[in-house]
Amino acid sequence: MSLDLDLRLDWPVGRAGVVVVSPSGTERAFIGEVGGGEEFAVASVTKLMTTLAVLAAVEGGRLGLDQPVPEAGEGVTLRHLLAHAAGLPFEPTGGRRPPGTRRIYSNVGFRVLAEAVADAVGTTFGAWLASSVLDPLGMTATRLVSRRGVEEDPAAGATSTLDDLERLARCLLDRGAPVVGRELFDEAASVQFPGLAGLVPGVGRFDPCDWGLGFELHDGKRPHWMGDRRSAAAFGHFGASGCFLWVDPDAELACAAVSDRHFDDDRWAMATWPAWSDRLPAA
Repeated sequence: MSLDLDLRLDWPVGRAGVVVVSPSGTERAFIGEVGGGEEFAVASVTKLMTTLAVLAAVEGGRLGLDQPVPEAGEGVTLRHLLAHAAGLPFEPTGGRRPPGTRRIYSNVGFRVLAEAVADAVGTTFGAWLASSVLDPLGMTATRLVSRRGVEEDPAAGATSTLDDLERLARCLLDRGAPVVGRELFDEAASVQFPGLAGLVPGVGRFDPCDWGLGFELHDGKRPHWMGDRRSAAAFGHFGASGCFLWVDPDAELACAAVSDRHFDDDRWAMATWPAWSDRLPAA
């Protein structure tokens, strides 16, 4: 069923593709010859998949959100790691702060998180991600690869396709079904450790810099990569490879995109994505 949306892509890229999904249908648009099954590096959009895998382990009773993770430091819990509130640096070379004092976006934290889950479930994180998230959603083309010396990087190492991102977007629009239950998903999509200031890399500093459990929340952030028409309840993630996935539950829309241009290349993404997303209906 057509959504009858204006999805014209006037992005300054060589090749790109977007998919917009709602309960009533799906629409796509492309720049260049991009197939829905073509693989793209999705960088930190990987964190959405990792988050679902962690939530699946929590819901299955393998570990708890407020369980300490000693490897991450004194007082750090699974909840801190998911919410980028553990005080760990972006990458290993940075400094750290006490947990719960600042929103520090951390790839390190997500790698520690994945190790904790792997220990709890008794297999590799890649295997758990496949069995708990990718297989149930039919994301057969998605996999974790090595990145910057990190094997099967759970923070930013996924390669995926627009077809698979559509499946992920629909799961998130359906509040986690069939991977996790509604109650836990709604907690994940709500503000964790309210009031923390922090930085959204490549976008700006915000006070507060609201985050859920793994999901970046639009909330009151302005300007924002999702655009100004997205509701406060919108959530998602973008990737440095020039891709994104957001969900606006109030508008009953989700959108995923891939491209061949790095996010930070002349700041094209922040000059393009918000205005483009604002073409789509609000609540």
